[in-house]
This record gives sequence, structure tokens and C-alpha cells, in this order.
Amino acid sequence: MDLKQEILRLKKEKNAVILTHCYQDVEIDDVSDYVGDSLYLSRVAAKTDAKIIVFAGVYFMAQSAKLLSPNKKVLLPNINSGCLMSDMIDVDNLRQFKSKHPNTPVVCYVNSTAEVKAECDICCTSSNAIEIVKSLNAKQVLFVPDTYLGKWVETKLPDIEVITFNGFCPTHLRIRTTDIEEARREYPEALILAHPECHTEISKLADFVGSTKEIMDFAVKSDKKQFVIATELGVVQRLNRDSKLNNWGKEFILINQNITCPNMKQNTLEDIYNVLLNETNEITIPEEVRKKAVSSIEKMLKVGN
Repeated sequence: MDLKQEILRLKKEKNAVILTHCYQDVEIDDVSDYVGDSLYLSRVAAKTDAKIIVFAGVYFMAQSAKLLSPNKKVLLPNINSGCLMSDMIDVDNLRQFKSKHPNTPVVCYVNSTAEVKAECDICCTSSNAIEIVKSLNAKQVLFVPDTYLGKWVETKLPDIEVITFNGFCPTHLRIRTTDIEEARREYPEALILAHPECHTEISKLADFVGSTKEIMDFAVKSDKKQFVIATELGVVQRLNRDSKLNNWGKEFILINQNITCPNMKQNTLEDIYNVLLNETNEITIPEEVRKKAVSSIEKMLKVGN
């Protein structure tokens, strides 16, 4: 059986759309309708007339798709594909954190569950976090769950104290300052592009810091020909593939060979085929939770994209 052809057949037969995050195995792109950052994927899927959304990503991403498409069936290829950062905070942790800082607005990174989003004032992405925090016009802001994204925002907004929950991305924290130093020696002409989920010291040393999409856009538009990428392997694979396809003549180097997210790599073509065939692993969210969580996303979208 040709898995890719069967997936394409089932997708058409069932009026489904397949969303793939940039950290997934690159071969999944071949059956995907859209590839990109998590919130972009959820928003674009909501605008389609598809009845089924298959989200090749992790659990909170599939939840986000369900938040924005409550009338569509959302399926996660591998139901065990979670996010370690997202798992670091739950509603009880969040309420305790908030109780220590009463009357302080709470910004919630999109890398969190719907239940956590429902307890926050406004959502953000790694690309709009600075804009969102600034929009609150507060001297003090709580930021969950990623301490490193929150502290990076604080460096850009020195008049605002960003009090962060102690969550983090284990994959991005594998990148060390010694990796940057080694890259500078080995690739002196290369620009180093990093994600703000990296340790604060990495963000200070990088030539550019931005979200997954911002890193990819920067690399494509830059006149430089060589880049060291300080984020997940999937970004490097896609950039090198696209460089060859489009004759950019650019080289993209992963800063550390261990920068692979094992959870993101759990989804396979076989998993996608099985959930499409059997319509299993459906994501459900209680309506009262969904309404509150959507509110935090809608407030964000009113500020900026």
C-alpha cells in the first residue's frame, strides 16, 4: 500500500485538511495542506470548509485547532504526542502563581493547554509576545509557562517587569553558549538565528531572535548564504529542502545535533492514515472551557497578528 496516496485519497473522500507543524518529520509535508507555526495552522484551518482537521503536531496544537473550529472534527495522529513545556503547568499551578501576584494581568504563551488558556487574560505567540505584553499598559505582567520567552520580552520592554512561571522547552535548552562559540569558529561567515525559547544567554549571542516563521522568513530574505539555526531540526530540514528546490544557494546548519523534539517526531504517516481511516483520537473540549480559552486568543488577535 502506498501510504501517501492512500492518505491523499482519504483526505479528499472525507473532506479533511492536514496541518503540519514545522518540527514534524519533513516527509509529512508531502500529504499536508498547510505547514507552519501552530496558531497560523489553526487559524487557516478554521477558514476552510473541511469537516475534519488532522493536526500533525502536539496535543495543545490540536486543542487550539478545536478552539477555533468547534464544529469541525479535530484528530491528533498520535494521541501521546504532548509538549513537555505545556505539561509543566496546569490550572492548579496557574491559580497558585496568580494568587501570589493578585490583580496582575496574565499573558499565556500559545504553548499551553486550553484549560490554562481559559484562566489567563490574553494569549500570545513567540512572534507577537512583545506587542501583547506592551498592549496591557501594566508595570507588571505575569507570563506563563515559558520563563525564557517571558524574560526575552522583558529585555525588549525595560519599563515592564515580566514575572515568569518556571516552565521551559527542554529541546531548546539543550543549546549552550559553547555551541554558539563553536559555530562562530567553524562558520565565521554564517548568521546565527535563534528561537526566544532558548536560554537568555543564547538570545544575547544570536544575530537574530524570532519565532519559527520569523527565522525562516529572515533566512529566505537575507543576502547571506550560510546560517546556523538554533531551533528544532525540522526547520533546518525544510530550509535546506527549499533552498535546493528554489536554487537559493544557501546552507542551513543545525547548531547542535541533539536539537530534536522527540514528542514532535511521534506522528507518522501511518498514524495519519489510521486516524483518517477510523476517525480516532478526536479532540474534545468542554464548551465552558473553550469559550474562555477562545476569549484569550481573540483578545490577542485584536492587538495584532
